[in-house]
Amino acid sequence: MGSVRVRESTQKLFLDFQYCGQRCREQTALDNTPANRKKLESILKKIEAEITLGTFEYHRYFPNSSKAQEFTKQAEVQRAREAHDAPLFETFSKDWLDEMRIQWRRSYISTMEGTLKNYLNPQFGEKEVGHITKKDILEFRASLAKVTTRSGKRLSASRINRIMTPLRMILSEAANRYEFSSPYHGIKSLKVPRTDVEPFGIDEVKQIIDTVRPDFRNYYIVRFFTGMRTGEIDGLQWDHVDFQRRQILVRQALVNGQLEYTKNDGSFRTIEMSQMVIDALNDQKRATGNMDFVFCSRNGGPLSHNNVTKRVWYPLLRHLGLRDRRPYQTRHTAATLWLASGESPEWIARQMGHTTTEMLFRVYSRFVPNLTRQDGSAFERLIRQNFDRTSIPETSAPIEAQETVDEQ
Repeated sequence: MGSVRVRESTQKLFLDFQYCGQRCREQTALDNTPANRKKLESILKKIEAEITLGTFEYHRYFPNSSKAQEFTKQAEVQRAREAHDAPLFETFSKDWLDEMRIQWRRSYISTMEGTLKNYLNPQFGEKEVGHITKKDILEFRASLAKVTTRSGKRLSASRINRIMTPLRMILSEAANRYEFSSPYHGIKSLKVPRTDVEPFGIDEVKQIIDTVRPDFRNYYIVRFFTGMRTGEIDGLQWDHVDFQRRQILVRQALVNGQLEYTKNDGSFRTIEMSQMVIDALNDQKRATGNMDFVFCSRNGGPLSHNNVTKRVWYPLLRHLGLRDRRPYQTRHTAATLWLASGESPEWIARQMGHTTTEMLFRVYSRFVPNLTRQDGSAFERLIRQNFDRTSIPETSAPIEAQETVDEQ
């Protein structure tokens, strides 16, 4: 941050600030008085604001300075290089995306394609990558805050950050290739409000399992008592259920109707099954054991999570008078029930697919009691105390085929 200083030999004021990695000290003819200091402080604030926005032109403020000539020459050389070499944003972003496809999941590629098509190319497509300024970026981000979704809501800070991420990646790569300073430098992500988890209590879980339609009872038992993500349980196949070792092998997930590898190395994990989960899967095997997917429609295809959520999950919560919560809260419920039963944090983290216990304590800190167990036995006792074996049906019909419902 710059400052207004006084030269001892002349008692004249001068500006001292940083620009383009250099320390700049520009002398003035103003005497060291409160009024003159205030005037220069105002000018300095304006200079620093323009430097931040990438619009500062040295010669406009200090036309007779030797540094003005130096910076002007650098800018001219830079513009000449960019005009000769740098492509348009739309052209470069297409090449960049093609190069990155090999290391991304199909679902992430689809997200990137949508972001480029709907947001970035309409805004920056016809600009040369070397001519995009920090001011352009900040104005674009401010415009996103005014966008409304189909439901009439404004884009969240988290959604805006996800739109801005590929822009940062593209400009950083272009800057490296065409030797210019990325205008994204110094721009921080928007602060995302922390959201609290909303797990179900054990009594609510029992209500849900006892009331849900029979062809989905096993599905929700597994969801509540394994902590699997929606894509993981919807993509679960019988090949990955090991009854002998009492384990579920999480190796893939169903994303946009297609099977993909787990989202990261930590998600590639082995879940230890409680007796209630084993009983539910044994019952489910009688219904869908001749299919590939554990939970599937009548024709053997994977479930549509949108249909399940809208036609089974939310109507059930309303019927029971429970507050609407996303199905993902079943995962949070598993974590909090494990914690409540006194299981070891390291064991719980492995079940959840977390590489360390840090996230466990950060997200579920208020649910952590005095932890002593480490093998799942305490959780087993908790379930046995609240559920009897009669809660699980002896037979279960295959889940009825569902027609696709467009996402609202």
